[in-house]
Amino acid sequence: MTAIPTDLVRRASAALLACGLAALLSACFVTPGHFTSSLDIRKDGHFTFAYRGEIFMLAFSKLGEEAKDEEFKPSPCHADGTDKERDCTGAELALQRKQWADGAGERAAKRKREAEEMRAFLGGIDPSDPKAAEKFAEKLQRQAGWRSVTYKDNGLFDVDFAIGGTLGYDFSFPSMEQVANANPFVQLSLREDGSVRMDAPAFGASGSDPLQLMAMGQAMSDGDKKKDGPDFPEMAGTFTLTTDAAILANNTDEGPQAMAGGQKLEWTVGGRNRMPPMALVQLQR
Repeated sequence: MTAIPTDLVRRASAALLACGLAALLSACFVTPGHFTSSLDIRKDGHFTFAYRGEIFMLAFSKLGEEAKDEEFKPSPCHADGTDKERDCTGAELALQRKQWADGAGERAAKRKREAEEMRAFLGGIDPSDPKAAEKFAEKLQRQAGWRSVTYKDNGLFDVDFAIGGTLGYDFSFPSMEQVANANPFVQLSLREDGSVRMDAPAFGASGSDPLQLMAMGQAMSDGDKKKDGPDFPEMAGTFTLTTDAAILANNTDEGPQAMAGGQKLEWTVGGRNRMPPMALVQLQR
């Protein structure tokens, strides 16, 4: 794995936070934790999908809580004409504090705007409500497929999801009522020739993922100090595709394996395996 330059991580993490929490939510809203997932596609078009394990939602993490309680923090001062940091003078600190106080109204307006945007992202649920996560879990369980949803802590949910149907349409998981998710875990795309492409973008990872950069940036800023921020989950799991249809393409290491009633493809997600699962199967026409 190629190491990411330290200064790049710090700059990217700072840039993400500077964009505002609401913009960050739209970019990396939902991610997997520990899980097991399976997909079965029959050549006649019937399919079943299951996901059991953790889902992390940034809007319900402590990052969202911290954004509402801003307090004055002095900016670093630098020696003339250099990037070398030095201790700020009393006058410099006083000026910074005055500028911070003068911006109170603007910060309040920004927090209000971001709170409205977050409520819109969550279909009207206010994440600042102490019971927001539990209310969201109850709302999810009203949707087909969400057999159980339990809120754990700091943005982490434990879910049991299973659904089936016929592939006369594209499919994506997770689908949450009134919530725009830009990071699908698994998606099925039906083609005109009767083939179906399976992609699992959230089951892969790269060093430039927004959540990873934020977590790494926080760790660099805090050093050994404990930070009461979001506990970004480790992604680790298994994903299995079974089918009696012809497998036209896949990116597993072992390739299709014979099993009763067809073939299966298996992916280990997390750790050194950073390639998002992909497969293409041909249905009967």
